[in-house]
This record gives sequence, C-alpha cells and structure tokens, in this order.
Amino acid sequence: MQIGGARRRSPGELESGVLAVLWSAGAPLTPAEVQQGLGGELARTTVNTILSRLHEKGVLLRHRSGRAFAYSPVREAQDAPGLAARRMRSELEKEQDRETVLARFVSSLSADDERLLRTLLSRADGEPAAEPAAEDIP
Repeated sequence: MQIGGARRRSPGELESGVLAVLWSAGAPLTPAEVQQGLGGELARTTVNTILSRLHEKGVLLRHRSGRAFAYSPVREAQDAPGLAARRMRSELEKEQDRETVLARFVSSLSADDERLLRTLLSRADGEPAAEPAAEDIP
C-alpha cells in the first residue's frame, strides 16, 4: 500500500528486517549500525523503537556501548527457526489449558509434520527412531 509516496510495511516486516541485520552481524549492533544495515531509509527513532520493542518482548539483549546501547538476539532467537520456536512457546505459555492447545495444534499438522514431530519427540526422549509405517515407505 502506498501512502504519500511511501510504501506501508506489513506488520512485523520492520522487526524481521532488524532481526535479519542483527543475525547477519554476529555481534551486538548500535541503533545507528542497524539503521545503516537496513539501508538508511528508516529514521533513527524508528529503529530505536523497534529495537526497544524487541528487547521488551525478550527477543533481544541490550548491552552498554559507550553512552548508547547495542543489541543482539537472545540465544533462542539466533535465527528465524529459533525465533519461530520462541513465539510458539510464548503463545503456549499464555494459555491455561495447554493440553487442549497442544491437541488442536497437533491435529492441524500435515501427516509429514506429524511424523517429523513424532521423530523429534522420540529423539528428545532418547528412544531410537521409530520404524516408518508401511504406508510411509515408497
């Protein structure tokens, strides 16, 4: 969508861009460095707001860098899959009836994703990987 000549970004697009810059850096970055990594199009105040919100959500760590702060992703959010897993866990923790939430989540999985989840759970329990079912063998 265009507003006054500027494209309106979708929700989360700015956060995703900031995280991409931080993931690729491999070291804490100041807001000015993040702004530069984003191409310099955003105002510094916008970058500061995004970084502060991600810090409040627990996605970023804040480190003192002179008179300013530098930011880095928390260990669990070092990449897109880690961030997605963190979001999933956060949503689950908001609910009191976790069994129902998990049951509905599992029932909505594709057959391939359900198999993968079973394999991952078996590995986490230290069990040997289950033999594939006859219908799973090509």
